[in-house]
Amino acid sequence: MESREDQIKREARCLRAFQREADDIRRLIVNTDLPWIDIEIRIEKLRREAERLFPRKRDLFTMVYESRFQRLREQWREEETT
Repeated sequence: MESREDQIKREARCLRAFQREADDIRRLIVNTDLPWIDIEIRIEKLRREAERLFPRKRDLFTMVYESRFQRLREQWREEETT
């Protein structure tokens, strides 16, 4: 059986991995010319992970991360034609 301390460590690792992925997406938006559709795929994957990690806080992802990514897109990317 997993101890409480081990549970906390595992959760902390999951959260760090989640934050690393969010930071990677931010870097892709700001520092690359990767097509937005490819970035949207990464954002959707992160959204599913957020739903898995925080099932009772689904709206939080939209409020915090999705709005952040959209703001970065508006600030750092030229208009793209689809």
